[in-house]
Amino acid sequence: MDFLQYIAYGFSVATTPINLWSCFLGALLGTLIGVLPGLGPAAAIALLLPITFKMKAASSIIMLAGIYYGAMYGGSTTSILLNIPGESASIVTCFDGYQMARTGRAGPALGIAAFGSFIAGTFGALMIMLIAPLLLMVALKFGPAEFVGMMLLGLIMVAFFSGESLLKSLLMVLIGVILGTVGQDPIYGTTRLTFDNLTMTGGIEIIPLTMGLFGISEVLTSMEKRDVKKEVYQTAVRDLLPNKKDWRDSAGPITRGSILGFFLGVIPGVGAIIPTFLSYGLEKKLSKYPEKFGTGVIEGVAGPETTNNAASMGGFVPLLTLGLPTNVIMAMFMGALIIQGVQPGPLMMKQHPDVFWGVIISMYIGNVMLLILNLPLIQIWVMILKIPARVLYPLIILFCMLGAYSTNSNYADIIVLIIFGGLGYLMQKLKFDRASLILGFILGPMIEVKLRQALLISNGSFSIFTSRPISLALLILTVVLLCSSPISTWLKKRYTGWATED
Repeated sequence: MDFLQYIAYGFSVATTPINLWSCFLGALLGTLIGVLPGLGPAAAIALLLPITFKMKAASSIIMLAGIYYGAMYGGSTTSILLNIPGESASIVTCFDGYQMARTGRAGPALGIAAFGSFIAGTFGALMIMLIAPLLLMVALKFGPAEFVGMMLLGLIMVAFFSGESLLKSLLMVLIGVILGTVGQDPIYGTTRLTFDNLTMTGGIEIIPLTMGLFGISEVLTSMEKRDVKKEVYQTAVRDLLPNKKDWRDSAGPITRGSILGFFLGVIPGVGAIIPTFLSYGLEKKLSKYPEKFGTGVIEGVAGPETTNNAASMGGFVPLLTLGLPTNVIMAMFMGALIIQGVQPGPLMMKQHPDVFWGVIISMYIGNVMLLILNLPLIQIWVMILKIPARVLYPLIILFCMLGAYSTNSNYADIIVLIIFGGLGYLMQKLKFDRASLILGFILGPMIEVKLRQALLISNGSFSIFTSRPISLALLILTVVLLCSSPISTWLKKRYTGWATED
């Protein structure tokens, strides 16, 4: 099939009644969870992943994708009305969004966030359709050695960008890799790190692990923040459609945000947070009145909100074509695909074209649904924001426990959930990066399998990693990235010392 035939096939898959319903439900639930402060896309997917187990592969991933970009949009509502980011990528939206609400312009702020998200999502879906087939041709030339280099580079990039300390992030990666090896050896079938516990023979399940780290821990952290006043700014939400001046001011930020966000989102470890800050800084630098940023200018909402949605789309490119998750949410998608019997990577488009093209086309349909849904439902989201925490948090914990148990109908998974919920809470307190642990947990076993395959091909010689140009280049990049942080720290200390002596 040629490109247009693939697109037509994708529309035929995405527009079936069950997949349209999955897309609608995912977008609605994602927005709902994104609206609730303290929960973000990672927690939303972790909470709702178990309900996709009985669905077909295409329907389940379409629903999870809807949850993802729905939650990304929902986070803007709390940022604008509460001055509390619904998820981390909406932090920048607070700067001008809440100030617009305070001056009676909550409607245009919410409206431009919705339209910007739609434009970015549409641009992202189109770019995935254009870039993915080209990247697949390169990926088909990859062997086990190249995949080892690529996955190592991806892990190091995630650790480099995600946490405040590279050493802490690398430690989390290592712990994640160790947790991923619990269970049976993938080649010989011998048990590892099970401590003669029969329940651990099957390894640690990703569902209770992620729900604990991102669901339970978020609730515990939110319950601790009693000083945060959850009060919706009391102003009428009207004039949701931006006027001509709003569109003139927002056209540039939306265009730049779509391009910047998508291409930064493709890079492992960057995620959606860094691009939003870059977008805000760029718009402030290009503005004729930079001093007004932070006082309620619509460009400060349009740019970051467009950028975070475009970045979320960009993360799907390396996942679907190379089988490389660029952040913790993409790692959850990889886990969901594997559970459904779909291996993301170069052969996915050939072996599972319904999933590949159905999901891509559904992203466009889902963004249309979000635009139609969310502008009329703003008043309902405002009412939901007023739900007391004492009612909301126990329900979330209950859903986490039900989801963990439903995976295998095993009480041990609830214990795993509680353990990692506590660990996730401690990791947040001590500023350890949870995303690095999840990436290590997902990619560790895959690196092990590819490493052993490469060594079998080379009869045990590690020269296979240096004799192949792509593998060597990836390994060199990995070493350079690892060395860049300590070298820059050393140079900074030396420079500071010289400046003090002078």
